[in-house]
Amino acid sequence: MATKTLSPKPGAHFRITLPPLSGRLRPRLITVCTALAAATFLLVAWAVSMGDFPITFTEALRAVVGIGDPGTLLIVQELRLPRAVVGVLVGFAFGLSGAIFQTMTRNALASPDMIGFTQGAGTAVVAGIVFGWTGTVSTQVLGLLGTFVMAALVYVLAWRRGTTGYRIILVGIGLQWMATSATDYLVARGMQFQAHAALGWLTGNLNGRDWSQALPLAVTMAVLVPAALALGRLTRTLQLGDDVAIGLGTRVQFVRLALLVTGVGLVAFGTAAGGPIAFVALAAPQIAQRLAGTAWPPPLAAGLTGALFVVGSDLAAARLFSMELPVGIVTGVLGAPILLWLLIRANRAGSGG
Repeated sequence: MATKTLSPKPGAHFRITLPPLSGRLRPRLITVCTALAAATFLLVAWAVSMGDFPITFTEALRAVVGIGDPGTLLIVQELRLPRAVVGVLVGFAFGLSGAIFQTMTRNALASPDMIGFTQGAGTAVVAGIVFGWTGTVSTQVLGLLGTFVMAALVYVLAWRRGTTGYRIILVGIGLQWMATSATDYLVARGMQFQAHAALGWLTGNLNGRDWSQALPLAVTMAVLVPAALALGRLTRTLQLGDDVAIGLGTRVQFVRLALLVTGVGLVAFGTAAGGPIAFVALAAPQIAQRLAGTAWPPPLAAGLTGALFVVGSDLAAARLFSMELPVGIVTGVLGAPILLWLLIRANRAGSGG
């Protein structure tokens, strides 16, 4: 029979004998995660209430949980809700993936869109559009293949009797620019229609998403999210340095490879569903870390922050302008100042200031 001991003071440790589990309760982190989840749910209900056929917020909220008249349920659950769900899943996948890479490399600038993974997906999709491969292979499959190939290249080229976070970042940045240059060449080579289609995908867009995009991502996250959370404690030992982590009994290279596979899987399926939405994986972990007051990006809070970021940006892109914009434009506008702030902060730290 499971037993559990809890202390009433904040931040108390707990221990469960069956299954064997111990940890520390962080009231502020729990509060932040609860607030982010509630805000995301309310924002989804607000998003599905808007459209050419008006629905009140209360009706939309009820329809999201399957209550309402058939017409409202059809509009909400079949036409509007899939787009919002894809936004939530993509944002969560990017936010969690960013937290994994930033913690593993001990660098706030390390995220999938900064070390080449999303650029690899972009190159593969644009090549498929320009060369006509999309007639037999979907853009989702091409995006997956491009991400995994880029991740494999980063890992192999960063290997030198093992890998380090520093080498992964350097190799990833170099491959990122190579992939970006290849993508630019393919866009310039393509015809006008092909270039337009390629640029539309590269921006990151949730328009026209349905349950066929949401289901594979949901299944993937059902597997990878628990794996990422289970690796959380081992991830934090890597922050102490490889020598200390080895001394604590951590299999450093195995853990780093497991984290790389988990993070790449999340960003690969997220990019396949929504495109390479900019800055979410970079900004969400940093925002979550400051909201929770932790020394590292908390994985669950980072995922929830990413979900809220994407859904809010998509709502703004669809409703605040005279024309419907791709969500990647809004996330880029909001995320660029965060990148500049991180660069300034890193420069001050490096110069002793």
